[in-house]
Amino acid sequence: MEHTILIIGHRTGIGRALTEMLLNKGNKVLGISREPVDYEHANLESISMGIDNMETINLPEHLSGLVYCPGTINLKPFKSLKTDDFINDFTINALGAAKILQKAEKSLISAKGSVVLFSTVAVAQGMPFHASVAMAKAAVEGLGRSLAAEWAPNVSVNTIAPSLTDTPMATKLLGNENRRAASEQRHPLKAVGTPEEIAKMAQLLLESKWISGEVFGVNGGMGRIRN
Repeated sequence: MEHTILIIGHRTGIGRALTEMLLNKGNKVLGISREPVDYEHANLESISMGIDNMETINLPEHLSGLVYCPGTINLKPFKSLKTDDFINDFTINALGAAKILQKAEKSLISAKGSVVLFSTVAVAQGMPFHASVAMAKAAVEGLGRSLAAEWAPNVSVNTIAPSLTDTPMATKLLGNENRRAASEQRHPLKAVGTPEEIAKMAQLLLESKWISGEVFGVNGGMGRIRN
C-alpha cells in the first residue's frame, strides 16, 4: 500500500523545507499551495489551490501524514484590530486546517497516519500586538488536542509552536540587519529559527508512533527561559 504525505503550504518556508526532507527520504508528497511551486520531483504532486477550495480536492485512499503550514503574522495594537483582521487570521490558521482535516479524516484513519499543525509561542507566552493571531493559533492548539483524543488510537495529532522563523512571511520583521539582530537578541539562544530546524521536528512527529496531543515549543528558548 503506497502512502502519501499531504502538505498544505509546500511552496516556501517550513513547508518547503519539510517537503524536501521527506522527498529525500523516499516519501511521496502531495502538496497544496496557493501559487505554483518552482521545483519538481518524481515523487511530488503539486496542486495550486487556495484554502477556500480545498474541500474539492480528490485525496488518495490512504494518507500517512498531513501537515498544515499556512499562517499569518498580523501584529497590531489591540485597539487597531478590525473584525476582518480576526476573521482573516482565524480563517487561514484554524478554519483552513479544520476543513482539510475533515476532508482527510477517512484517508488518515485508514493509514493510521499522523497530523502536524502549527501554532505560535505567543499563545502560551503572551506578547503585545499578537491578540488576533494568538487567538487563532490557540484555536489550532485546541483543534489538535481534540482530534488527538477523537482519532486515537488510529491517528496521532500534534502541534508545533515556533517563535520567529526566517521565512518569507517574516520578511518585514527580519528585513534588515538591525531588525534581525534585535530579533535574535530577544531569544535566549540568540538566533531566530530556520525552516529546516522546524521541519526536523515536524518530520519526527510524522514518523513517531507514540506521541499525540502535544504542543511542542521550538522557539530558541523563548517559551521557557529568560536571560
